Amino acid sequence: MDDLFKGGRKLPLVEDFYTIQGEGFHTGKAAYFIRLGGCDIGCCWCDAKFTWNRHMHPLVNTDEIINRALSFPAMSVVVTGGEPTSYPLGYLSRNLRDKGLKTFIETSGAYPITGEWDWICLSPKKQNPPLPDILTIANELKVIVSDSTDLAWAEENALKVSKDCMLYLQPEWSRYQKVVSVVIEYVKKNPVWQISLQAHKFMRIP
Repeated sequence: MDDLFKGGRKLPLVEDFYTIQGEGFHTGKAAYFIRLGGCDIGCCWCDAKFTWNRHMHPLVNTDEIINRALSFPAMSVVVTGGEPTSYPLGYLSRNLRDKGLKTFIETSGAYPITGEWDWICLSPKKQNPPLPDILTIANELKVIVSDSTDLAWAEENALKVSKDCMLYLQPEWSRYQKVVSVVIEYVKKNPVWQISLQAHKFMRIP
């Protein structure tokens, strides 16, 4: 598998683009997004199902992606998916950092993380729980809430992260109107949590 990706020098790219981060701790900040294809986690509510099949997305030279990221003024890059940890990311993250960019990754935590990251956003999924090692190094725990049962899942994971990890509950977009009040009331009663909204969707930007 590693030979296919040339040690991370080639990656299955869905899209890369410059935008405003819409979720979690870094909401409102400009960043360059690199979205990789391929995911076998299978969330029924996933809003990026077009990324799931890796074979639908071409292998792109990682250096080309890095050069595009460098052409924009925000010196931060978010690597997302799909599930980006399906691939060797050491080459990508190392070269981004060597060029002075901050490196952020968004992952379910189901697979080992490769590379060097300034910020790890962990969004754990019940059907494929995160690895223990990732829970302890996550900077941000972001749990998607589609119904009230997800709150127990959130608390289960919150017990396993470090004391410095930021805790977020995010209403699932397709059920936003039904669950946002549940999330609001829960955070009011449990203020260790914060609410993450998909601000980019309200702003109608990528």
